[in-house]
Parts: sequence; C-alpha cells; structure tokens
Amino acid sequence: MKVVGITACPTGIAHTYMAQEALEKECKRRGFEVKIETQGAYGPENELTQEEVDEADVAIIAVGVVIEGTERFDNALVLNADVNDAIGHPERVVDDAVALVEKNKA
Repeated sequence: MKVVGITACPTGIAHTYMAQEALEKECKRRGFEVKIETQGAYGPENELTQEEVDEADVAIIAVGVVIEGTERFDNALVLNADVNDAIGHPERVVDDAVALVEKNKA
C-alpha cells in the first residue's frame, strides 16, 4: 500500500514532526510505502508532488490547523485525523486509513 500525508500542529514545531515520525514508523512497520509532508514553523517540508498524491492509495491528513495545498487532494481518498491521535495512536490512524481503502474498493 502507498500512503501519503500531511502533518501540522498549531505551533508548527514538535507535534508536527512527532506525528510525521509516528505515522512513517507505523506505515513502514506494515511494509507500506510512505511519504509525509510537514507544514511546520518553517513552512512546508518534504513536499508531496501531485504525482505522489495521485499514485497513493490513501492520504492521511493529521492536522490541528488549516494547511496549504489541499487542492492536491481533491481527487484522492483522504482520511482526516487529529495530529495528537497520529502521535499517540498511529496504529489506530493507519488502521482507519486501511479500512477506508478497503471500504472504497468494495
């Protein structure tokens, strides 16, 4: 499975990057291909291309603020999650993303 996503928190410092790390670690543990863009205090980093978004099975948007570039996901399968859930329960967030993909295939 190919997963992309964006993480962002209100202050744009620690939680943005903690969520990125937690989601990437959980996806890799499951053998998924993953790329997570951060939108923190330094602006967007590890930016997703439209091609990466289009090729992904699902996009996880784990944020606590309004983010930039949402139009990239207009035709994508998107799971919206809270940035704190991505940090504390990344397995649940990834489970929800997998369930969304399976539901969409049915």
